[in-house]
Amino acid sequence: MIAVLYIDGTSPLHRAAAGIKILAMVALGTGVFLIPDWPVVAAVLATVIVLYPVSGFGPRILWAQIKPMIWLLVIFFAVQLWLNDWQAGLLVVTRIAAIVLFASLVTLTTKTSDMLAALERAMQPLRPIGVNPEKVSLAISMVLRFIPVIATVASEIRDAQRARGLDKSILAMIVPLIIRTLKMADDVADAIEARSFDLD
Repeated sequence: MIAVLYIDGTSPLHRAAAGIKILAMVALGTGVFLIPDWPVVAAVLATVIVLYPVSGFGPRILWAQIKPMIWLLVIFFAVQLWLNDWQAGLLVVTRIAAIVLFASLVTLTTKTSDMLAALERAMQPLRPIGVNPEKVSLAISMVLRFIPVIATVASEIRDAQRARGLDKSILAMIVPLIIRTLKMADDVADAIEARSFDLD
């Protein structure tokens, strides 16, 4: 599976300003956690799903975003079912799915350069109090990019552990995921240092 990257297009979402899409993502991420009813959050999720074909992305691309996190959603639902009830499980699952799918949609329709520029402009008023807009924008941009990458890694680990008969072990999946995520973070840091990318 290929991690989600920007795909050129002419849809309204492609043409929308990067700053607007980032604000929409923040609003959606905050809003779904303030909504206590799963049917309402499910309606938000359905709207996000509809935005994929509107943006020119077919079922294959949509499925590529959903597939890696299915096992994780199943685990979250099972935990909530055990601790609370099925409604609490659906609320957690729909919240996570809506946020991840919209974050993926933003990265699919927004160039990294546009995203960085928008974030840097938004952070400029905070520079007098010691905030480095370039560092913050890079960090946020990398988080957005790493969401689908980590989902892809999780899917690969799940497939590998299934082949070993360990797919029912949570530790057998979580530990390798943490190790590979930390390794990716180290690789990125090394690459930035090798290119003398200084944001001070």
